[in-house]
Amino acid sequence: MNAPAVPPTYDCADPDARSAGLAAAASAVRTGRLVVLPTDTLYGLGADAFSAAAVRALLAAKGRGPDMPVPVLVGSWHTIDGLVTSVPRTARELVEAFWPGGLSLVLPHAPSLTWDLGVTRGTVMLRMPLHPVALELLRDVGPMAVSSANISGRAPATTAAEAAAQLGTAAAVYLDGGPCRVGVASTIVDLTGGEPRILREGAVPTTRIADVLGREVATA
Repeated sequence: MNAPAVPPTYDCADPDARSAGLAAAASAVRTGRLVVLPTDTLYGLGADAFSAAAVRALLAAKGRGPDMPVPVLVGSWHTIDGLVTSVPRTARELVEAFWPGGLSLVLPHAPSLTWDLGVTRGTVMLRMPLHPVALELLRDVGPMAVSSANISGRAPATTAAEAAAQLGTAAAVYLDGGPCRVGVASTIVDLTGGEPRILREGAVPTTRIADVLGREVATA
């Protein structure tokens, strides 16, 4: 039996390869396949956020279940207005201060959305990454379900090669945007309650969030 074909990796430092890679990645996402893309924090394994089958494939590739729902990356500030029930002032302040960048926000998702990101309990975690390759892809295909490009329990990938070593043929396309600038996961702020709460401190320090909001922020 022949071994599975090695998925293509596109060097996004080369303009022609970047253009070809983005086109291949967009085609893969639209047909329900997985892609690996660079972000400012870590490399991500991405899929069409509105394809339940693609999200299940993403979870299977990582070896984890729906109890850990998949975050959603967006290509602009304004995209979130159509994805959540409402955008509170606190969310607007944090978006203006830290997007694009390493801050993820948890908000109640719009009840009209037909997606299955896992056991979300009516919420969605959203982020706009600070990486030109990721943003170009997101602006082409729309919101993507994106989790770190690694097998669950193993070290997250900060290069395309590290992602490929773990995920292999699970992804149809690898976009190589060079080493991640930040190299740690995003900070997560839960805005579903009465007061913001930090679920995970990462790329954005808690003190910076407190400075923007003008008050101390509780941690989980």
